[in-house]
Amino acid sequence: MTAQPIPFPEATPRTAPMPRMIRAEGQLRAGFISSARGTALSTLFESGGYRLKFPRGDVCEAVLVNTGGGMVGGDRLAIDFQFEEQTAAVITTQSAEKIYRADGQMSEIDIALTLGAQAKVNWLPQDMILFSGARLSRRFIVTMAAGASLTLFESTIFGRVAMGERVKEGLFRDHWRIRREGRLIFADDVMIDHDIAAQLDRKAMGDGARAIGTCLYVAPDAEARLEEAREALKDASCECAASAWNGMMIVRFVARDPSTLRRSAAQFLSRFRNADLPRVWQC
Repeated sequence: MTAQPIPFPEATPRTAPMPRMIRAEGQLRAGFISSARGTALSTLFESGGYRLKFPRGDVCEAVLVNTGGGMVGGDRLAIDFQFEEQTAAVITTQSAEKIYRADGQMSEIDIALTLGAQAKVNWLPQDMILFSGARLSRRFIVTMAAGASLTLFESTIFGRVAMGERVKEGLFRDHWRIRREGRLIFADDVMIDHDIAAQLDRKAMGDGARAIGTCLYVAPDAEARLEEAREALKDASCECAASAWNGMMIVRFVARDPSTLRRSAAQFLSRFRNADLPRVWQC
């Protein structure tokens, strides 16, 4: 007696995107006020697997945690932070954010920061890593009062270089708008799509770069500190440059090796701010 094998039906290839209902919808809303003990949290709303943690220390430090471990196509995150007058805070992330392969839908991140008069905010997340096939659209909208100061740093890594990954397909769209006293003072848009690695290999684009970073400093003393910033960049191990105008300063970083960019940016941020980076950067 012999048994006849029962054939299993072939898997049907998935052509339609995943339903919206099973995608992650995250929100973080927080308000910061000045108190007798320094800057304090006044309001907080968390949803969709995102949390805000506050390590004990001498400054108000908020650490953004993604309990899902990353984002895929169709995931959305909305951040809205309000900083009242005379507040001072450092915002960072627990680890590098990972943007995984998408099935056609975009991963979307919308960040809105509002700074009151004399507020001082340092936005210092760790790296963002785009896997091959990732599709990311990110928007920064910042509204500042007169006298407020903002240090905003973001770095993006295209592919897991240590594993030999090359981002041959994907999309990276970055949109920054900074308004001071209701007037638009800074607008920056970047879009790289399709074969991202091939575009970054071009001499005029990145000359083989796999990591890029931008530090924007908007403050009353921004232009006066340009030479100080350039001095802080002197022994950087990646390509970088600084320029200043109209009450703000921008520093660009580009590197073939992401580790050299991270090291150079960390060194610059510590020197320029005259303060250590958040402890999670050392983890």
